[in-house]
Amino acid sequence: MIFVFVFLVFFLPNLFSLLQSFNPFSLFIVLSVSFIGTLVTDRFIPIVSNLAKTVGITGKDLHKIDKNELPEAQGFAPATVYLVCLIVIQTAVATFTSSKLVEYHAAVSAICFMVLLGFADDVLNIPWRYKIFLPGIASLPLLLAYSGVTDVVLPKLLVALIGQHTIDLGILYYMYMLALAIFCTNSINILAGVNGLEVGQSIVIGCAILVHNLLELDGPCRENHIVSLTLVFPFLACCLPLLRRNWFPARVFVGDTFTFFAGMTLAVCGILGHFSKTLLIFFIPQIFNFLYSLPQLFHFVPCPRHRLPTFNPKTGCLIGDKNQWNLLNLLLVLFGPMSEQSLCIVVLFIQIVTCMFGLFLRHSLPNLVF
Repeated sequence: MIFVFVFLVFFLPNLFSLLQSFNPFSLFIVLSVSFIGTLVTDRFIPIVSNLAKTVGITGKDLHKIDKNELPEAQGFAPATVYLVCLIVIQTAVATFTSSKLVEYHAAVSAICFMVLLGFADDVLNIPWRYKIFLPGIASLPLLLAYSGVTDVVLPKLLVALIGQHTIDLGILYYMYMLALAIFCTNSINILAGVNGLEVGQSIVIGCAILVHNLLELDGPCRENHIVSLTLVFPFLACCLPLLRRNWFPARVFVGDTFTFFAGMTLAVCGILGHFSKTLLIFFIPQIFNFLYSLPQLFHFVPCPRHRLPTFNPKTGCLIGDKNQWNLLNLLLVLFGPMSEQSLCIVVLFIQIVTCMFGLFLRHSLPNLVF
């Protein structure tokens, strides 16, 4: 509710700009295709679930007493529908310039590659040492198609030292975007383990991207933000049915198919919208979780396959494990045992506050920093 309120506060003053920026027919197509995508995804998930059960792509819900077998890799359903939505939108809406159309196609190919990799990982269990760098390969067409600037605005403290307001990073900026794509794709996969968390955090970040794009429609990069909006609208629409089925108590598992798909989609929105630095602010919880997890990820301390909290069947609560270095266990150690649903809500609340802070910093305090 808090995020919805903030969305309305930011959105209403920019409604006229939105209508001016979008061709009415294009806006109608994007919204209609997104709505249809929600309906199709809602019908498609049960079909994919039954197929997954038939071929044995299932996993146990370890935080439940009965530990039922649930269908895995259900991110395949919204990802497939989403890609179809992007193709339909591109076919029906011919308003992009040639350079933006190339970027759009590169975005579709990068997302499609990550859906394929995620599904292959759910089926074949690809080792981390191989799949951690594959998002970089998937993002290469996107980086080659990137037509934006490579200079960054410096904070006022650095301006006094260097003597200029911007600095051109050149190839270093491309390396930064490559690292961003790799991080976003893997970070959502790392911050996981409770019902609803993977989809929930993706939707919250997607909403923040949506609001940021709407606020920037009056700026000099309007077309970039329209491309980003075109990508994020159907993404949110296709994720909602999956959240309903993955929320506690989950009926399906999203699998690496969804986390890789969502991470690359959010990265693409930030890169093509030319707000990759703002996107990093939205990912602060994921950055903290990654940094806190480094000792285990690099095997300085033992790292099991599932770094999950301990489930207490008597109380139905999760107990933090001090030997598992991630945000979920840290919250449980600091605040005590809580139910799986409560833990998910706490993490999503942190995500919402972080995104609100990012929007406030970007749109209310930029003159104090830059």
